[in-house]
Amino acid sequence: MAKKVVATLKKEGATKAYTKVIRMIKSEKTGAYTFEEKIIEKDLVNEYLKGKI
Repeated sequence: MAKKVVATLKKEGATKAYTKVIRMIKSEKTGAYTFEEKIIEKDLVNEYLKGKI
């Protein structure tokens, strides 16, 4: 299950909003979970969580 951080990351003067996204990935070898963190554009969050990016 993925978790989206509420805070929006933004640079001054930039027109695009960024969001930090944390996705949980299960290892096929061990069955353990790892967490992948990325900062991406707000418009691409749903595509990232579905695994398209």
